[in-house]
Parts: sequence; structure tokens; C-alpha cells
Amino acid sequence: MTVPLPRKTMTTGKKRMKRLIGACLILASATMLPLAGASAKDLNLAAFFGTFKGTGVSDNRDSLYFGTTVRDLDVTIQPAGKGFTVEWTTVIRRGGDPKNPKVRQKAQTMSFQPAGKGGAYRAAGNGDLLSGQPYAWAYIRKDALFIHIMSVAESGAYEMQSYTRRLVPTGMEFTFERIRNDEPVRTVKGRLTKFSK
Repeated sequence: MTVPLPRKTMTTGKKRMKRLIGACLILASATMLPLAGASAKDLNLAAFFGTFKGTGVSDNRDSLYFGTTVRDLDVTIQPAGKGFTVEWTTVIRRGGDPKNPKVRQKAQTMSFQPAGKGGAYRAAGNGDLLSGQPYAWAYIRKDALFIHIMSVAESGAYEMQSYTRRLVPTGMEFTFERIRNDEPVRTVKGRLTKFSK
């Protein structure tokens, strides 16, 4: 459900949305422009391969009143051609009896292939962003793998989901951020341990 925004906020939001969509369309063009800042110090894609398991804490604007939720996080990153496949599962425990909370599970799999010489990866099955189909891309910067998924509603409202998976000696630090029309909706931060290659 979309909450109507005040007219001034809508105008500002529309301008920002147009700028963001324009930037994303340039980034996601067929030739995929090389991403600025690529460095020889960026980790190789193979460094991220493996299975990682851990927990995270979800925070949103209502957390002050309703508390945070703990999530179990699993991610497996595997080679796929010249790219990779990432599969992640989130188990959410929320509400109900604290000793026996309601459990909900979400799972998603995406495959990425090199988009050009700039180091970016394009998700398989990307659709037309302005027709309501999501567009996803990934890249590596230093010790972190970034995945962004953008979708635009018929109304022009947009949502961006960003996943940052940063390698650390014990495994991986994970950050998920969801933004809707420039407003933060949810953040999840966690730590995962590497279980297998």
C-alpha cells in the first residue's frame, strides 16, 4: 500500500526518482559503461564463492515501537560460466509466543554474467525497468560484492534493494537496504560464517 505524500515532497521525490532512473538506465545500458573506481585491489570473484550462514537484525522506522526482528541468513555463491549464481534464504521469526514465534522463509536465486569490460555483472532475465519488471546488476569493490535490484511501478514510484556482502576473516558481513521513493524502509545487518567452498 502506497501512502500519499505531500505535494512538495512528491515533486522533490519525482525529480530525484527521474535522476535515479536516468542514472540506472545509463548504467544498465546494453554496453554497460565501465564502472568508475575499478581497482587492481578489488578481490577476484572466486573469493566470494562458498556457503555462508549466520544471523542478522532487521531495523525499520517502526522498530522504536515494535522492536527489531532476528533473521537467519544463508547464502551460497557459485560460479556460473564467466559469472556467478547467488542463492539466499532468510528465515524471519516474528510475533506470536516468544518461545514459539511465527516463522516465515524467503528464498531467492539470481544468476549474473559479465556485462562488459568494466567489471559489472548483469542479471539473467532482466526486464524493461519502466514496464514494472525488475533490473539487477552486481559489481565488486575491494572486499565487497554489491547487488542492486531496482523496480519501478506504473505510477513512477521506485524501489531499490541493495545487498552488500563484505568478506572478513571469519566469513562475511552482510547489509541489506530497501529504499522506496528516497525513503529508507528496512535495513538488515548480520554476520555470516563460511561453511564450505
